[in-house]
Amino acid sequence: MMSSENRSHFSASCSSVSEEARAKINLALHVTGQRPDGYHLLDMLVTFADHGDRLDFMRSPADAFTLSGRFGEVLAGDGGTNLVLKARDLLREAIGPLAFPVRIHLEKNLPIASGIGGGSADAAATLRGLMRLWGTTLSAETLATLALKLGADVPMCLESRPLIARGIGEKIEAVPELPAFAMVLANPLKGVSTPEVFRRLATRNNPALSLAPSQTADWLAAIAAARNDLEPPARELVPEISAISAMLEAHGALLTRMSGSGATCFGIFATMTAAEDAAAALHDERPGWYFQATETVSGGA
Repeated sequence: MMSSENRSHFSASCSSVSEEARAKINLALHVTGQRPDGYHLLDMLVTFADHGDRLDFMRSPADAFTLSGRFGEVLAGDGGTNLVLKARDLLREAIGPLAFPVRIHLEKNLPIASGIGGGSADAAATLRGLMRLWGTTLSAETLATLALKLGADVPMCLESRPLIARGIGEKIEAVPELPAFAMVLANPLKGVSTPEVFRRLATRNNPALSLAPSQTADWLAAIAAARNDLEPPARELVPEISAISAMLEAHGALLTRMSGSGATCFGIFATMTAAEDAAAALHDERPGWYFQATETVSGGA
């Protein structure tokens, strides 16, 4: 379901709106099975960072789509395959005549295909932003169906708050008690094939994610006791993942883990100052890689 904060914006159309597309961080990712259609069953503890992409939506004589940001050029040649445009078209089909032409600008600050939900977050932000711009609402069921058509991560990115997602990502439960974390996101800017990562999984029926109240009294310990089942095969494919995790630890991270299917890793730090200092030092060591200090949102925000 959408939060009441998001729903409050859907009252009347306007000439321009903006939406943040927050980076999605898999604090834990357990592969618990596989459906007959090939989709893997997952248990995920997910949070979202203050850092992400930004989308601006404006009335326009005709549809238009523009890009900027560090990683904007990477998307410049993908034409109609961009999830932002797919989200626009699906929502327009659902709401009909209210959907006047729109210019969308995407400031692409997140690395592409990096395990932190950049494209999915952009698609979710497009759904939120265009509903505001077009002054319309959809039922929770219709919106969930649209989101899932765009990808398994889009429903949780639509929420953009701490949650547990199960199934293929569509069964969502809010985690209001999850605190904010000071964090460094780190990526060697080397692609990882998600299908190949799953193909290399040693087992697909692993223990489920379990977060009992006794465990969550210490969230850092609870996260450390969980795992990302995709990390070992991803490290085989991209050795830089091991290197970047070691670098985060060397600069004071209390806990490191890979997010999603990689190659982005995160390090949790004691304070934002420590995270910012680490990100700056890491950038000096590897200026061609991606390092970003951020704070995640809390469940009670």
